[in-house]
Amino acid sequence: MQPDMSVWQGRTDEGEGALALRWHQRVLPWGESAPPGVVLLGFACDEGVRRNQGRPGAAEAPKAIRRALANLAWQQTHPVYDAGDLGGPGGDMESAQDTLADYLSGILDAGHRPLVLGGGHETAWGTFLGTAWAKNDCSIGIVNLDAHFDLRAPAKASSGTPFSQMAQWHREHGRAFHYFCLGIAEPANTPALFERARSLQAKWRLDADLGPWRLAEPLAALESFASDVDALYLSIDLDVLPGATMPAVSAPAALGVPLESVEIIISAVLATGKVAAVDLVEYNPSLDADGRSARVAARLVWRIAREWS
Repeated sequence: MQPDMSVWQGRTDEGEGALALRWHQRVLPWGESAPPGVVLLGFACDEGVRRNQGRPGAAEAPKAIRRALANLAWQQTHPVYDAGDLGGPGGDMESAQDTLADYLSGILDAGHRPLVLGGGHETAWGTFLGTAWAKNDCSIGIVNLDAHFDLRAPAKASSGTPFSQMAQWHREHGRAFHYFCLGIAEPANTPALFERARSLQAKWRLDADLGPWRLAEPLAALESFASDVDALYLSIDLDVLPGATMPAVSAPAALGVPLESVEIIISAVLATGKVAAVDLVEYNPSLDADGRSARVAARLVWRIAREWS
């Protein structure tokens, strides 16, 4: 799989020297022999969104996010690579997820840090599975920044089922399921979903409780959660953000968690030193008339790549 490096284009500040570089000048195609760094891996699939009766379009997100990243200032201290995109049109979501898991596992085995650009939240099942394959002797804590539990249990997998699939995987392997969801919107989750979360002993915090001035308790709870596991998988569903900040998602939030809080929480998770894999999902370029949402998504990717050490 070869990345399309033509998307990495942007401004060049001639005469400014080595301290004036931008992402398009530093991102490299990924190869297994490359020195360890952050590897961007696209999952161009939104079949799960269709199955979940949402608004499709997230399959185009990986390239759109790269374009928004390309012109950002380079302030990273380690390499960033582009491994290209998996997935694509068609309904065989399960095969695409297996392929994602296989590629991601290989990236981890090669000593890199995979950052997956979704795609719908069905991306999460592939990200988790690849992490579990690579970290097969580790307990994995799942941190999900999301307005929804995504613990649905219909007959067919979708963007609303990945964390139910992870719970089932843990049951089948005789392991404890460690799940912490931050940003839950009560109006967007039925009592059945809250009951399922309780039955799985999941942890959560509501969107209304995650203002920047109220983060001391959630951050302490995150630290305690991380201390009980060997590794962490961080999933960021962009619909956790306020609809005014992130309108280009399948289900924009009426309230949402402020961007300031989301960045603080991401930094706290990365600071544990236990994060094995990250994905960022649900951005829909077809709903982003002015490119505002792409810039927000790119800012979060920029921050993760900078702080993930």
